[in-house]
Amino acid sequence: MDSEKRVCQNCKQDFTIESDDFAFYEKIKVPAPTFCWLCRAQRRMAFRNERFLFKRKSDFNKDKDIFSAFSPDASVKVYEKEVWLTDVWDPMTFGKDFDESKTFFEQFKELLYKVPLKNLNVVNGVKSDYVNNFTDPKNCYLIFNGQGAEDCMYGNALNDSKSSVDNSHISKSERCYEGFWLTTCRNAIFSSQCESSYDISFCKDCVGCSDCFGCVGLRKKSFFIFNEQYAKEDYIKKIAEFNLSSSAALEQMRKKVAKFWLKFPNKYINGLSNTNVSGNYISHSRNVHESFLVRESENLRFCQYVQEMPATKDSYDYTAWGAGNQQIYECVACGLGTNNIKFCYNVQQQVHDIEYSYMCESSSNLFGCVGLRKKEYCILNKQYTKEEYEKLVEKIKQQMNDKPYIDAKARVYKYGEFFPAELSPFAYNETLAQENFPITKEQAKEFGFAWRDAGERNYKITKQADDLPDSIKDVPDSITAEIIGCQHEGNCNDQCTLAFRVLPDELAFYRSMNLPLPRLCPNCRHVERINQRTKLNLYKRQCQCGGLKSENGVYQNNTKHSHGEEKCPNEFETSYSPDRPEIVYCEQCYQQEVS
Repeated sequence: MDSEKRVCQNCKQDFTIESDDFAFYEKIKVPAPTFCWLCRAQRRMAFRNERFLFKRKSDFNKDKDIFSAFSPDASVKVYEKEVWLTDVWDPMTFGKDFDESKTFFEQFKELLYKVPLKNLNVVNGVKSDYVNNFTDPKNCYLIFNGQGAEDCMYGNALNDSKSSVDNSHISKSERCYEGFWLTTCRNAIFSSQCESSYDISFCKDCVGCSDCFGCVGLRKKSFFIFNEQYAKEDYIKKIAEFNLSSSAALEQMRKKVAKFWLKFPNKYINGLSNTNVSGNYISHSRNVHESFLVRESENLRFCQYVQEMPATKDSYDYTAWGAGNQQIYECVACGLGTNNIKFCYNVQQQVHDIEYSYMCESSSNLFGCVGLRKKEYCILNKQYTKEEYEKLVEKIKQQMNDKPYIDAKARVYKYGEFFPAELSPFAYNETLAQENFPITKEQAKEFGFAWRDAGERNYKITKQADDLPDSIKDVPDSITAEIIGCQHEGNCNDQCTLAFRVLPDELAFYRSMNLPLPRLCPNCRHVERINQRTKLNLYKRQCQCGGLKSENGVYQNNTKHSHGEEKCPNEFETSYSPDRPEIVYCEQCYQQEVS
């Protein structure tokens, strides 16, 4: 089938469905979407609370306080995971017949708000009570969305990593601090988009490097400072002079490094060992397009946060997780061996052939179910025979087309659309949607999303961030008893918690790394860190190599390029928007400049 232009029923902008897209939709037996891919991603992300935990009462034991991804004012029932996973309750007791007089989504919403949900999604956690959306965490605290972390604190998207604090999107790394998109790194602090490197600080886009500071675009180099070679002895002496155990000195260095990074070209897409990919932050993948934050995957399009191993394959419109999935479409937070699942949230652990279901495990052949485990051939949590199931599913799909759900903004939901955002039990500003598509409370109301105002904090600040010792050497053990005021004081859009504490293990980490105490709460640190990421949008741009120099005259090329002294004519799609300050080069020009 030829490509076709359509108008998104959400943003009203044109989008194109390519012939390959039609082939995929035909293969998995779904109609083509009516939302553009960015609006589809935003809608899915509005169902994903990745990082926020709330204290609330258990709906199983109403006298028990539990921590949950669902806020106390969310209109859902929540059981503690230890109860939810047992047979002391039966989600099948909530089963209901399909009612042809109501739309499918109306009936699903009724079920969603009746069946108890588990408070946290943690698989095989060990001493990791304050963790969510994680598999195999051990001795971890406030880490979210990942697999196989040990002795880690404050971070998201950590995979197979150890003894690290305040990181986002790191894999197979150890003793890292304030890192972003690191792979197989060790002793890396304030570094970004590096691979197979160790003992590095404030480095960006370095591969196979060691003992480097403030460097950009280096390959297999050692003892470099701001891209200049030093003798080992001089390097060690110079690093000591930076005095990074001082908070004031560290902050000044962060500003200096940020300016230095802008003097060097960035490849239009960040990634290594890829074949035929587009988007950003993709590594060791093949045939992955319009996708972001993807590792070791194959044949994906319109996917985000797919980073857990083993690889994910042959999927479209899939957000968050991974771990051996195939033929996934319009799903979020699904993983651990899923196959042929569509329009699902948090369906996991060796599941297949499931549609429009929420928080189901180890099951197959479900349609419109909530909270089921080890079940098959169920619709709206009611058991059917295989023949009855197949017949009724087709009937429901037809009814969804004949009698579609229409949301408060007059958007039409037939079979083939993900859940309407107004069904989400989360407020928009609690979800991944706010990170990737930031809006105001007023805009959320206009677009039909829920919003949650921050609740009152019931703790008393005992020490302000500005009163903390400047050097880690002067921090007493008693600091762990203090409640420290965040430097932002809530005057930001980062979901500031206003205050934070330093835990004993955390203090030991800062001392071992000779780093000063942070001045911001974990939420504000998180937002500052992920602001390094580009957004999901893609832009058509031309290479900014001007011949001998970058187009803006800031960067002097090291070698002569094939286009000589003329401006490079190469064009590409990139997630670096034209108003960003980075210099952006095409593949050929960039490869001639990294050294």
